Amino acid sequence: MTVSPRTLSQRAVALLARREHSRAELVRKLAPHAGPDDDLDALLDRLEAGGMLSDRRYAEQVAHQALRRHGSMRVEQRLRMNGVSGETLDVALDAARAREPEAALAVLRKRFAEPPATREAWAAQARYLHNRGFRPEVIHQVLRARGDDESPA
Repeated sequence: MTVSPRTLSQRAVALLARREHSRAELVRKLAPHAGPDDDLDALLDRLEAGGMLSDRRYAEQVAHQALRRHGSMRVEQRLRMNGVSGETLDVALDAARAREPEAALAVLRKRFAEPPATREAWAAQARYLHNRGFRPEVIHQVLRARGDDESPA
């Protein structure tokens, strides 16, 4: 039995059914499957007009999910890498930065049970947060607060 190849539209809908994608990400995934008669831009325009494709929704989802393990710098890198820019990027980053101290504290508590007692421990915890994309000012804020009373200032 031969399975007929999926149309470009079917591929796009199947990808969007699994998770949100940015427009640039869909272009990258669908371009290898586009034939000479396929108009990829028109297809993506229809998906946006129908509400199935939204860079804003994608950016919000990425920011929300990434803050469980990473900071706003990592969120920004991922969004830019997937073609999100302008006001959409700014809004998602503002929301991520507003929640970043609480996220950093939660990430830190999962890895380190105790607040840093020595300079070496402080440096290790700071490096840990830095490697996960948290901004330096957030790292300092969280580590200072954790040493004082276990809650971000």
